[in-house]
Amino acid sequence: MKNIDALCTRKQFLIGSGAATVGLFFGRGLLQAQPRTSPPALTPLTTPESADNVPDFPEHDPPFDRTRVKRFVIAAHVNFAAVKAMLAEEPKLINGTIDWGNGDFESALGGASHMGRRDIAEYLLEHNARLDIFAATMLGKFDIVKPAVAAFPNIVHVPGPHGIPLIVHAEKGGPAAKEVLEFLRQFAGQPVPGR
Repeated sequence: MKNIDALCTRKQFLIGSGAATVGLFFGRGLLQAQPRTSPPALTPLTTPESADNVPDFPEHDPPFDRTRVKRFVIAAHVNFAAVKAMLAEEPKLINGTIDWGNGDFESALGGASHMGRRDIAEYLLEHNARLDIFAATMLGKFDIVKPAVAAFPNIVHVPGPHGIPLIVHAEKGGPAAKEVLEFLRQFAGQPVPGR
């Protein structure tokens, strides 16, 4: 009498266990034939979370020429036509950032934002620029700025490109940023934490 509730037939069991035995035998031999490598030992001063344990990632593509990125970032301050032409030629410039020195990093969106160039900022965002708190402030995006400040109150004191404060970005936003400007004024006289 057949047992129809069995998970597999006797024949399937014998074939499967034979294949597993062969795989175990040959697989073990292959593993033994490989040179033994062990992970690098951590010295007593190095732990997985120590400052000395930072992995090195391989380069994927060559970086853009600094002069090209610099020209794009500068154009975004004042020249909408140049921004359009440069992005048409190379769309991946959109999030290029220039290091002006001493920790002063700026993207094209950052330049457009502190100059109050809503037209350029919106164009950059439409072409996948990464929105930041400074651009949201200049654009008058109260629904973004208010919860960001509530979650991270110190953000009102974080300097933007060239050290330009968040409230100046609101001022540059003009009438569209009036609600954000009024909201940020309450923080203007507060001492900067950690100084």
